[in-house]
Amino acid sequence: MIVLVVIGVLAVLAVLALAHWYLWRRLVRDVSAPGSRWRRAGTVLAVVLPLLSLGALVGGRGLPMSVERWLAWPGYLWLAVLLYLLMAVAVGEALRPLLLRLPRPRAVTPPEPVAAPAAADGDGAEPAAAEPVPTTAPSPGRRLFVARTLAIGASGAAAAVVGTGTYGVLRGPRLKQVTVPLAKLPARAHGYRIAVVSDIHLGPILGREHTRRIVDTINGAQPDLIAIVGDLVDGSVAELGRAAEPLAQLRARDGAYFVTGNHEYFSGAAPWVDFVRELGVHPLQNARVELAGFDLAGVNDIAGRTEGDGPDFDKALGDRDRARTSVLLSHQPVTIHDAVRHGVDLQLSGHTHGGQLWPGNYLAELANPTVAGLERYGDTQLYVTRGAGAWGPPVRVGAPSDITIVTLASLQA
Repeated sequence: MIVLVVIGVLAVLAVLALAHWYLWRRLVRDVSAPGSRWRRAGTVLAVVLPLLSLGALVGGRGLPMSVERWLAWPGYLWLAVLLYLLMAVAVGEALRPLLLRLPRPRAVTPPEPVAAPAAADGDGAEPAAAEPVPTTAPSPGRRLFVARTLAIGASGAAAAVVGTGTYGVLRGPRLKQVTVPLAKLPARAHGYRIAVVSDIHLGPILGREHTRRIVDTINGAQPDLIAIVGDLVDGSVAELGRAAEPLAQLRARDGAYFVTGNHEYFSGAAPWVDFVRELGVHPLQNARVELAGFDLAGVNDIAGRTEGDGPDFDKALGDRDRARTSVLLSHQPVTIHDAVRHGVDLQLSGHTHGGQLWPGNYLAELANPTVAGLERYGDTQLYVTRGAGAWGPPVRVGAPSDITIVTLASLQA
């Protein structure tokens, strides 16, 4: 097992090294003269930036949060830039042959004077000079111009995409409205509103102000209940407790509830469960509460199985009255099949981030039954929010962050 892990790590490092060499070749070597300032600066960046990214990825396992923050911003942002630079440069490779073949305007030159005919020498005339053979190969200057044009275009496109995606995360999530009809929901619960928020990912980049924006957005929507569906943090209570404190200001008629996500188990789930309870948020650890009109249940994340603290659907749902509507909080969408077996009417999940960085949504589809939105599985409906934060790069492309107001609709109303 250890050998496979080592091989996998080496393979990833090899791919990263190859990607950076390729970008250095196209964005530095091909556009600059040997020994120039840009050549030296670009070469240094091609070495330093991947090292910062590696430091950001492994820093959370051993470095203090104060140090990790210095690595996280440049390291994680570069990973996002790297992705879109590679895509933009790949597009440039397709355009390069076309740009090199484009005809150049010819300068208008005055006609050369006609030379007098040469005198005949002997019995034949002097042969005329041979016409120069035109060449179709682009000149070195043309190649340099095209290389610089493509490099500037690729860099600008990647910067624009990542900049816009970063602004979307730091601005905070926007409210999304979804109505879910439930056959067994009584008429008195028609219009019940649940604020679903997941994947906040407090850590070295997103902190207390991010939490405050989320709390203000939720409170402004005035929901009946608040569901925090895992991946609240990327760090310990000692490091991030202050960043999570604004959750104490959450307000809803029936309170706020929390279930663990896989990232809670990376840094110690039990202390976080205790901490959110102190903030007035109710943890649902394989448990259920009966509310007016439906049952609200929650299960621990699958990652808890390594600590003997995984999901227990029988404990949370086994002895309930199936004539009542049930809403289940479960961080990962893959638990939908357990929810179906236990007669759950609606499962609320997160985890996927909607793919976060396009085209990551296609990869997320390989591991999750639903990446984002509302879908039906048998008699059970599954809603997956894209989440309110970001993991790794504080960037979202094609998967904007959201807080979803799920409105329950009774067919009997």
